[in-house]
Amino acid sequence: MLEGILNGAIRQGRLTVRYPDGRIAHYGKGSPEAEWHIRDRAAVRRLIRDPELALGETYMDGAWEAPRGLVPLLEILLRNIPESSATSLVARCMRLIEQANPTHLSRRRIGHHYDRDERLFRLFLDRDLHYSCAYFARPDDSLEAAQYAKCEHLRRKLELAPGQRVLDIGSGWGGLALHLAGAADVEVTGLTLSREQHRVATARAREAGLGERVRFLLEDYREHRGVYDRVVSVGMFEHVGLPHYEAFFTSVRERLAPHGLALLHHIGRSGRPGRTNPWIRRYIFPGGYNPAASEVAPAIERAGLKLADLEVLKFHYQYTLREWQKRFQAHRLEAVRRWGESFARMWEFYLAACEAAFATGDLVVFQWQMARTLEGLPLTRDHWYAAHTTLDDAAESA
Repeated sequence: MLEGILNGAIRQGRLTVRYPDGRIAHYGKGSPEAEWHIRDRAAVRRLIRDPELALGETYMDGAWEAPRGLVPLLEILLRNIPESSATSLVARCMRLIEQANPTHLSRRRIGHHYDRDERLFRLFLDRDLHYSCAYFARPDDSLEAAQYAKCEHLRRKLELAPGQRVLDIGSGWGGLALHLAGAADVEVTGLTLSREQHRVATARAREAGLGERVRFLLEDYREHRGVYDRVVSVGMFEHVGLPHYEAFFTSVRERLAPHGLALLHHIGRSGRPGRTNPWIRRYIFPGGYNPAASEVAPAIERAGLKLADLEVLKFHYQYTLREWQKRFQAHRLEAVRRWGESFARMWEFYLAACEAAFATGDLVVFQWQMARTLEGLPLTRDHWYAAHTTLDDAAESA
């Protein structure tokens, strides 16, 4: 039955499958090219019954391999076999249930992913521990250079002035907060629900001598109070959940000074709304969702914010994930030694699946610039893209 499904579906790219009984079959033509060696008959039955969940689970179990690489195989499957529809009434109701993230549940779900051992993330992230999309001026930029460029791009979009107060919602391991404090001479308050990220970020601020200007709090965005000149959030909105979008943007508006400016950077869908892949939801990001722009804009409007700018970064996360996978593979034996083979396979499948999704163009990164009023904002974007300090320049002046 799997042969019939693949024969009817694969049109873009050439897929070679070796089945458990040794038979080899070819599907489709062109590029990319991939091989799929399935070892286990039981895995075939699982893939037919529940492909979206079973594909990752059977890989974790060692039931199949992709000799030419996971990304080409997953890219072929994504291009040819569409995800389950999210437009039916049942699907829409399920999305609301899956994405319900009240405060207590948000803490548990964030902990599931981000409270893992810090050493895991140091295996594949850049040395500044940015766990979000980098900004590649060229596809062959180093990961460190691209993450520095991302921070600079965000700094310019925030239109910062010395002495301003900045709120960083979802501050991670503190990389962006420390960059803004050092490069723009501002005070930053970071919010996180991860105890491990809070511990690491607080220590980094102290070690950098920025403890007086940068603080990190274990708080939900719905709990925090205060007024700030700027609000920024990078890679956190994916965890908010559709039922809470208006509450999120209302909180942003309430935290902003009258002439303040907010910037939101998150993964989104380039087309219509969808659903989170069930394997990703179960093993990687419970409660997570990457929205379409049509799901975000109405919540911004209802919250009383004005949209000042929207930028779409199309393949930058593909390049970021490619670099993360390279680094993870370089340290894979350490991951196996610490957490086991099944965990290492889970993590490399997660990175490869995300890279393939960005490579097919379904996923992008949105950067929304918002304000209470548009008065006083720059007339053009020109200064965001003019020649600016690079990582090499910063290293030379240090």
